Amino acid sequence: MSNNLKITVAGAGIGGLATATALAQAGHSVVVAERASEIGEVGAGIQISPNGMAVLKAIGAGDALEAVSLKGSAVRLFDGPSGREILTLDLENHGLGLEWRFVHRARLIEVLLSAAESANVRLETGREIAPPPEGAALPGDDLLIGADGLHSKVRARVDEASKPFFTKQVAWRALIPGEGPAVAEMHLGPGRHVVSYPLPGGLRNVVAVEERAAWAEEGWSHSDHPGNLKGAFAGFSPRVRGWLDAVDECFLWGLFRHRVADRWWDRQQVLLGDAAHPTLPFLAQGANMALEDAWALSQAVRADPMSQGLTQYQEKRRERVSRVVDAATVNARNYHLKSAPVRFAAHSILRLAGALAPAKPLRRFDWLYVYDVTKEH
Repeated sequence: MSNNLKITVAGAGIGGLATATALAQAGHSVVVAERASEIGEVGAGIQISPNGMAVLKAIGAGDALEAVSLKGSAVRLFDGPSGREILTLDLENHGLGLEWRFVHRARLIEVLLSAAESANVRLETGREIAPPPEGAALPGDDLLIGADGLHSKVRARVDEASKPFFTKQVAWRALIPGEGPAVAEMHLGPGRHVVSYPLPGGLRNVVAVEERAAWAEEGWSHSDHPGNLKGAFAGFSPRVRGWLDAVDECFLWGLFRHRVADRWWDRQQVLLGDAAHPTLPFLAQGANMALEDAWALSQAVRADPMSQGLTQYQEKRRERVSRVVDAATVNARNYHLKSAPVRFAAHSILRLAGALAPAKPLRRFDWLYVYDVTKEH
């Protein structure tokens, strides 16, 4: 394949910027078209797991990310109502050299923007990409990459548009003042749970999920009254209620299940990230899967013919992200056990497993975290 493809990336999110950087570093001419008038991110935290860190390091953004993030030391699970600890997952002493990071999304976007600019990626804001009519070629481009999110216009030309369904779960997000060790806490309760972890700059990220029949719109920017969030978790421990009492602004969105795309590419158009495989947030892998996609796609375009590389990209990535999507769905059920006896039994089993073999609960996810896409090619 040519060393210098002309490529347009639709979308300047995490996946789009990482893809553009990797492709530009390989010698391609890359333009990122972002429909917003300026690059920005919502005020929320994000967890970068080792599989995502591998990509950031491969594109030369690892040190910059480390400078604006916290290195996660543990994940601790608690029973939400009683506050009793269930299990601690040690993220540092597993002997595998893996690294988790807690970072504000805006800081991650800044890191990726800087990496893209250093690789001579051209950014065009206020530009929305409309894929060409059926059967038409892309004017002037060898490849159009759809990194344009949940409601991707590129996906509509490559695969059937996703028809999501409401899972009868909603999520709130908020940032509050707070310091403390770099530990992610999960407080599990009947039909609901809370996740919280610190961020640099004296902030704490809070995400709370509740099962309910009342529909809520999909998307991260819909504000809600903090009283609704506090009321939903009034039965939780004082620690959780203390966090929620500090919330003076929060956002609410509905959680929808989307189908993983059957076809990820067609002629000169290819998908990645949420455009191909939106996932529920119960494994914290949305951004990490987009980063993996970014690297895998940057390698796929090297094939001659490129169609062969894109087919392999589709097959390998679809299999992996489908497993992640399914695992996140299972977590959604396990986090919200409603029967008190069932919840007590499940928590007791986890507590015993952690006492007998502290490393084993985390090692169950070696297939996810130990995987390094940058060593696949």
